Amino acid sequence: MINVCIIGYGYWGPNLCRNFSNANGYNLSTICDLNNQNLAKARKNYPGVKIYKNFKEAININKYDLIVLATPTSTHYTLAKFILEKSINLLVEKPLCLSVKRHSDLNKIAKRNNVKIFIDFPFIFSGSIKYVKNVIDKKKFGKLKSIESYREQAPVRVDTNVLWDLSIHDISIVKYLLGENKLNVLNIYKKDSKKFNYDQVQINITNSAGLNIFIKNNWKSPTKIRLMKFVFEQATIYCDENETLYKIKIYSTIKGKFNQHTLEVPKIDLTEPLSNLANYILKVLTKKKSIIFGDNFNLSITKLMVLLDKK
Repeated sequence: MINVCIIGYGYWGPNLCRNFSNANGYNLSTICDLNNQNLAKARKNYPGVKIYKNFKEAININKYDLIVLATPTSTHYTLAKFILEKSINLLVEKPLCLSVKRHSDLNKIAKRNNVKIFIDFPFIFSGSIKYVKNVIDKKKFGKLKSIESYREQAPVRVDTNVLWDLSIHDISIVKYLLGENKLNVLNIYKKDSKKFNYDQVQINITNSAGLNIFIKNNWKSPTKIRLMKFVFEQATIYCDENETLYKIKIYSTIKGKFNQHTLEVPKIDLTEPLSNLANYILKVLTKKKSIIFGDNFNLSITKLMVLLDKK
């Protein structure tokens, strides 16, 4: 049984608590938060779980196999460093930190203390993205020609910007799907780029094969959008994470018919991505599965994010 402590019960923490409390192989032992109202909610929802305001006190008194960080981005590095130096495995809400040096430093500490760092990139654990990955790898619809991603509406943050909050999802998905560490930035547009927490961004990137990738993110949108479009030689796939059941729609070209297509809605795994993430971590920590999204994958994302943020 993996003993778990979750630090942060604000926006994302409740989702993590729900999934780790429901997952086999875990014991949700402790929830920590600085906010008294959040602690009251946690105490009400999880009456059998220990509640602490001071996470250091919780760590010094109890033994944990995994600590989950769901705290503001600006706190990630300091808290992660403290946890890793205690030789405890760590899952942190994206991003791990905002610099390549700090990310590399945390990797070194984890390696020295023989513990793992997991980063919560939830969409790479979704059944819809797994389905698209299989289509790309098997070239089911021929060559992949372009990717477009639209991710809009989310709480406005003061400690980071829309790039590190939303675009990082798209970057992690693209890197997972293409299996490439090297992506080239063609251009980037940021609204109010002089502000630290700018709220809109549009990105054009490409890979070594010349694949066109377009990403558009916006915190302040009247509608919530989580849509990706994959254009292949023989079909176009729409992946809509807002859909409850029919997340994948495949429009296959009808040969000899201008702008006419057949529609296929395939059966996919609809398990919540965070549940799949928890199961993946359990298998890695119990040595039933090799780590897939390791240091090189995670660091390559941070490197590209830093490059995009500086442009």
